[in-house]
Amino acid sequence: MTTPSTEAVPKVVLITGAGSGIGEATARRLAAAGYRVVLGARRADRLAVLAEEIQARGGSALPHRLDVTDPAAMRSFVRAAQDRYGRVDVLVNNAGVMPLSRLDALRVDEWNQMIDVNLRGVLHGIAAVLPVMAAQGAGHIVNIASVSGLRVDPTAAVYSATKHAVRALSEGLRQESRELRVTVISPGLTRSELTGSIADNGVKDAVEAQMGIAIPAAAIGEAVHYAISQPAEVDVNELVVRPTAQG
Repeated sequence: MTTPSTEAVPKVVLITGAGSGIGEATARRLAAAGYRVVLGARRADRLAVLAEEIQARGGSALPHRLDVTDPAAMRSFVRAAQDRYGRVDVLVNNAGVMPLSRLDALRVDEWNQMIDVNLRGVLHGIAAVLPVMAAQGAGHIVNIASVSGLRVDPTAAVYSATKHAVRALSEGLRQESRELRVTVISPGLTRSELTGSIADNGVKDAVEAQMGIAIPAAAIGEAVHYAISQPAEVDVNELVVRPTAQG
């Protein structure tokens, strides 16, 4: 069962990286709260299953295959939401990858992948929704960063650089707008599939050894819900959500 949204007309929320982890958990939380969710990810089969589950519980969900590194694909994602619901109220830029390694390992392809997904993907999302939100006179962009955007650790230099960039980008966007709300959410250790992209076994083992204290992805979904459910005149700019036990 869904809980009716407190909005007069339920908001339309687009979520990238919705096929697993934080994106999936956010979609479930928002759909349960009565929001209409548009699900974007590369794995269309997962999106279809998630959309069916949400709809079976009385929610509204539209799955759409999406590669955030492709600007045209992002524009198509936004158009699909407009065609179905007539507007776009919130974009959650969540898609990300984290193939950690030391810089001297020279995994240049992985560096470029992180830049393409974690940073360019966010920029593509912003570019696709800004004209729509400007025409509406309102909108909300939620960018999922990381506590790695607040610090730098060995093996995370490039990943941290992309997340620092997302925070800087978000602050610039916030300052440029008086009608658009902008939120950065920085998760700490969170259970997701991100560690699966780490090809260096030593680094992967070290990261997974820390995951015993990780919080569920649902905790980040709750943070997204909090930010977007505030009154229009309240802009929650930044939230850091980490395990109590994380240093």
